[in-house]
Amino acid sequence: MAFDPAVETARYIDGLGPEALQKAADYTIATHWMLLGGLIVTAIVTWIFVRTGLLERLSAKLQNRGWALRTFLVCMAFFLLSALISLPWGIYEEWGFEKSYGRTSQPFGDFITQDAIGIALSTVIGGLFFLGVYALIRRTGKKWWLWSGGLAAFAAAATILLSPVLIEPIFNDYKPVPEGPVRTALLTMADEAGIPHDRVLMFDGSRQSNNFTANVSGVFGSARIAISDVALKQASLDEVKAVTGHEIGHYVLGHVWRSVFIIVFIAMLGFFLADRLFNRVAALFGSKAKVEDPEGLPILLLIVSVLGIFAQPVLNGVIRTGESEADAYSLRTVNLPDALAGALVKTAEYRYPRPSALQEAIFYSHPSVEKRVRRAMDWKAEHLKKAGAR
Repeated sequence: MAFDPAVETARYIDGLGPEALQKAADYTIATHWMLLGGLIVTAIVTWIFVRTGLLERLSAKLQNRGWALRTFLVCMAFFLLSALISLPWGIYEEWGFEKSYGRTSQPFGDFITQDAIGIALSTVIGGLFFLGVYALIRRTGKKWWLWSGGLAAFAAAATILLSPVLIEPIFNDYKPVPEGPVRTALLTMADEAGIPHDRVLMFDGSRQSNNFTANVSGVFGSARIAISDVALKQASLDEVKAVTGHEIGHYVLGHVWRSVFIIVFIAMLGFFLADRLFNRVAALFGSKAKVEDPEGLPILLLIVSVLGIFAQPVLNGVIRTGESEADAYSLRTVNLPDALAGALVKTAEYRYPRPSALQEAIFYSHPSVEKRVRRAMDWKAEHLKKAGAR
């Protein structure tokens, strides 16, 4: 009987069972609604800041301080207070919701400790970034959105460069893959791709998530491939090799820089539209702040958040292209289509494998698992046909 890619794809997906597929569908749809929930919470937080005048009062108390210090402290105060006001939603979104679907086993105490660290980091980093934005507004006037897009590019590149060194180790333990067949196989693959051995690591991703995952992070000397211990525990040797081949594809093809470029474009467009919409949205909330006022940061970020939802399909489309290219790289270099398909199916537990075309285009940052498995099976069929013709 001839190999049929469609039949094999259906076998992989249906092998999850109807109960698991339904749970994946429910979880995926719920994550879409969570986006709307997050926007509503952002709007409520904005309304609270405007109505209470918290930032205006703080700014008035700091009036005798230098402009830069006052702006930095006002921005930091916003990020800290908004995180505290929205903390119940944050706990539900990042922990309670995930736990209800079995996607995390992290104890609440550990979660809240890490969340507090994350809030502290975002408060300082957010304060510094928007200090830069408001400085550019003062110096460049109506062109601030253009310069701020460049600032966003610099911030994104700096974050990508420094995150593996300074930030990620705060939340997870990164170390070499233990000695054994898996390590031997991965280092052989790293040698073939010209990747230093110390750039292939494992991390305790199970601390936060039960998801089967791996990633590429960093650039230049900080670039590395990191595989979650969940993936290493659940996957066969061939599946680990196929997944690593996919991540090596991201590394070799330089997909991180593509992400930086799209962030620049989206940031510039977002700030441009925010500049044009600011006064109308501020009036809607009853705020007298102007776009150049740090006290108007809640309004500015609300606009950017809403625009970000509309930009998400564009960013997702770019990421999906990179994921398809990385799959093709894995198939071409590792030559394990069934192992890649088996590994992909493990991700279907938290990403419904059979979305509609519209759902995939709007919400999915990866091609659907069904589509990715089908490509692997088509690749297998093509090579079986070539082998049979010899």
